[in-house]
Amino acid sequence: MPQMGASVAEGTILEWRKQLGDWVESDETIAEVSTDKIDTEIPSPAAGRLVEILVDVGVTVDIGVTLARIATDARPGEPHDAERDPAPPVEPVAQPAAPPRDPAPPVTQPASPSDTPVDAGARRGAIRRYSPVVQRIAAEHDVDLAAIEGTGREGRVRKQDVIAFVEARGLADPVGSEADEAPLHTESPYRPEPPGSADGQYKPPEGRPLSRMRQTIGAHMHRSLQTAATCTTWIEVDVSPIELARREKGMTALPLIARCVISALVEFPQLNAWLEDDVHTVHEQVNLGIAVALSDDDGLIVPVVRGAQDLSAEGLSRCIRDLASRARARALSADDIHGATFTLTNPGQFGSIMATPVISQPQVAILDVEAITKRPVVVTDAFGQDAIAIRPMVILGLSWDHRALDGALAARFLANIKRRVESYES
Repeated sequence: MPQMGASVAEGTILEWRKQLGDWVESDETIAEVSTDKIDTEIPSPAAGRLVEILVDVGVTVDIGVTLARIATDARPGEPHDAERDPAPPVEPVAQPAAPPRDPAPPVTQPASPSDTPVDAGARRGAIRRYSPVVQRIAAEHDVDLAAIEGTGREGRVRKQDVIAFVEARGLADPVGSEADEAPLHTESPYRPEPPGSADGQYKPPEGRPLSRMRQTIGAHMHRSLQTAATCTTWIEVDVSPIELARREKGMTALPLIARCVISALVEFPQLNAWLEDDVHTVHEQVNLGIAVALSDDDGLIVPVVRGAQDLSAEGLSRCIRDLASRARARALSADDIHGATFTLTNPGQFGSIMATPVISQPQVAILDVEAITKRPVVVTDAFGQDAIAIRPMVILGLSWDHRALDGALAARFLANIKRRVESYES
């Protein structure tokens, strides 16, 4: 079971596209799986013949569990059991006719409470199965899945079917609503204060074990801190031009700042890179990861804007909105969350002003965009005269891997972003 996001701990087999004995080409879809974040197809890692299926349809297993085995030493066209000619039919032997008997009364079997619900496809004999994503969305909106006509194979209900059903009934804001314009974030130290009684007494809730998702995130972050020589450098930036452009364009500040970051990455490609063991791979294309928080229970996911160096601020805004919408609708594919070369995270919506983000391996850096706040600052006019003025300011925090980079390069990179932001023109 492949890893599909830092907070994904398990997956469920929805369908095997290949059967025992089938020949499979490399990268050909072999199975379809579902997690609490996405439904996706699993490509074959190599060409060969499928000789063993270890996990049945409907079974949920942990990330990293072997699902099937492929014989890579086999050859196409070789005979195997699934392709052999069936045995010739055996002619039935005539038996003497038995005397007629009165028909027995029909026996009615009681329905079992554990029977699996069936849909329209079940009228053809298919059993209806629901993926974890489908069940979660249905539970959130109190939807009876038996009332939904599935558009998947053999009538299977897909997440798109549930979302369409929910939106048609007006049970939720349609995908792409203004809610998607909220700042994206990974996490923030700021949370609402717990309610207390009039005398100030507060009884904390009983403790409980971490969820599998939180354990997976914790292991991923801990592994990063153990792997990378993490350092963090901050810089303060006046975002007055960004605020002006944001109002003119009717968008959030994030895609405008992201456009400046991408331009800086093109100029400093050492940060648009991976470090795997002792191999530092610098990427020409900027695949920008944008951290999207789903909910307190669902954690976060980092979809990727591919080829971001070729997009304008408006194009970035559209891509970020689309990815955020599909992330919250559990409609991302595996390709949407793999291959980021640099990550941008924005926890500033909660009002935090400084943080130390954890690098997503094998990337060498991650940029944290904090809250934009108005503060009094010293400004210098064209004649060299200083004055105190109120400006919208933000602190950018860059966590970087000292194994691949050094402090001077990190500071120059941040200074480049600062210059681009403070001189931004629409």
